[in-house]
Amino acid sequence: MLDLIWLVIAVPLVSSGILLLAGRRANAWGHWLGVAASASTFVVGFGAFLQMLGMAGEERSHAVHLYSWIPGGDLQLDAGLLVDPLSLTFVLLVSFVGTLIHVYSVAYMEHDPNRRIFFSYLNLFVAAMLLLVLADSYLLLFVGWEGVGLASYLLIGFWNHKPAYATAAKKAFVVNRIGDIGLILAMGLMLASFGGVDFATVADGVSGASTATLTATGLALLLAACGKSAQFPLQSWLGDAMAGPTPVSALIHAATMVTAGVYLIVRSAPVFEGAPDAQLVVAAVGALTLIMGALIGMAKDDIKKALAASTMSQIGYMMLAAGLGPIGYAFAIFHLVTHGFFKAGMFLGAGSVMHGMNDQVDMRRFGALRAAMVTTWVTFGLGWLAILGVPPFSGFWSKDKIIEAAFVGEGVQPWILGGAALVGAGLTAFYMSRLFFMTFHGKARWTDDQHPHESPALMTVPMIILAVGSAFLGLFLAVGDRFAHWLEPVTGHAEHHDPVMPIWLIMTLTLALVALGVWEAWRRYGAADVPTEAPDVSLATVAARNDFFQDSVNRGVFERPGTHLTRTLVYADAAVIDRAVNGGAQGWPKTGEAVRRAQSGQVRSYAATMVVGLVIVVLIVVLGGL
Repeated sequence: MLDLIWLVIAVPLVSSGILLLAGRRANAWGHWLGVAASASTFVVGFGAFLQMLGMAGEERSHAVHLYSWIPGGDLQLDAGLLVDPLSLTFVLLVSFVGTLIHVYSVAYMEHDPNRRIFFSYLNLFVAAMLLLVLADSYLLLFVGWEGVGLASYLLIGFWNHKPAYATAAKKAFVVNRIGDIGLILAMGLMLASFGGVDFATVADGVSGASTATLTATGLALLLAACGKSAQFPLQSWLGDAMAGPTPVSALIHAATMVTAGVYLIVRSAPVFEGAPDAQLVVAAVGALTLIMGALIGMAKDDIKKALAASTMSQIGYMMLAAGLGPIGYAFAIFHLVTHGFFKAGMFLGAGSVMHGMNDQVDMRRFGALRAAMVTTWVTFGLGWLAILGVPPFSGFWSKDKIIEAAFVGEGVQPWILGGAALVGAGLTAFYMSRLFFMTFHGKARWTDDQHPHESPALMTVPMIILAVGSAFLGLFLAVGDRFAHWLEPVTGHAEHHDPVMPIWLIMTLTLALVALGVWEAWRRYGAADVPTEAPDVSLATVAARNDFFQDSVNRGVFERPGTHLTRTLVYADAAVIDRAVNGGAQGWPKTGEAVRRAQSGQVRSYAATMVVGLVIVVLIVVLGGL
């Protein structure tokens, strides 16, 4: 089955092409072809997983050669796939969660006339993400990287007849292209330093590279990761990406796109372990983003944008863990997996709420939905408990491990990183409880055109399955450090290190902050009346509601200076370069006109000219003889 792993890319890619080319004839069955294609990737991936489980730990790496891709002199690059515990973890997550989202979409997009095209784009998204995580080189990974970017652009702007949605798609596309510059620069440095861009060549060449080269390569990779995973300072696109249909939000935020940056950092572990400064920057960016995302989530009234801010914050936890080195790699991927379940479940739950509330997204217009949407309330509630880190739900086993690991180290670093992770847990409890209570509890704040009702089975069944994973998957993977041992062939064995505080104290403080956040949210949004209009708020809240003015910063620092620079270059081109070229072009006709006048065609004029010339020659000879 390992040799057939290429099918997980080929099948959804071919399905995407069929759905695009078949036209309206596929409207009746195209969505089910999309579901079947996605489900087949899980079947193949699970078969490969079972085969790899039967191998010894040191043998759990299988290369699949596809073809000779770039035979260019000294650079000989083959297109191939690398199947190991890390890539297989992503294959299982993307294919399983992606298939549930496909099933959910059958009902959610039932009345959309372009549902067939929507499923084509979903299949393209899955194929591109699986290529990204299975590639055995940074260059082939880049193909999947760009494919994910293209698919996200198409899906975010799927309803592009609305100008705001089309703008959101373009914004996501442009911001991610900035991050792509980092990956291109990193590959250039790898090619110059190591002579290749495949993972094996890079890993072998790290020992002979200078710290400066590895640091520059690591920072370039971090720039790429920040773009895809919406980390500071390239996080501005994530909230606007909610413009797409809700299943798209679930796919982007849970199983695909935003997890790609975390994968890139962990896959590039040899580079970062040789560049401790770059590794520290990764952890610092993660810590900053997890706090920033939490503060933004506290101020959002749009249920999908609040969840988007939550994703930014939770990916920040993963980046923080990845920046901790060997002690954090497994925890970063562990939290990525559990987050894939509870965040997908909550996004689908948000879609279910929108389905029952006439597409309303303002939580101030919700309230008391638990009675009308019991299944959605229960499944969303399990995801809520999981992201809070309440034992024994999944987030407790993954996020708390990151908090403990952040407190490992010497000097001030563990106090800063660990403190950020600890505070983030309390903020997460507040903003997620705010979202949960404003939506499902308190008094009903519906409008007359809203008649809440539960969603159909095609939507609720995927939510139930994801809720079960939110509740129990973390515990299953944590028992006996099962998940960490599974990843050891890739991430290496992490030696035990004691944090600067006892683990029991860290756990107690974390749960206390979580309880405090839940209580404060209940006091404000569960027990008290919630105004249907946002009240006047402080400057800090205004800043958080506006994503800390990131768009304004981008416009002021990049867009406007770029516009002025462009206008200056256009003026210089017209006033200097064009004038010089056009002036020269206009001068030649004038020169020709002057020469033409000397050619009159009259014999007497030519004779007079010859006489004048003869006189000049004689004078030269006579004067020269003197």
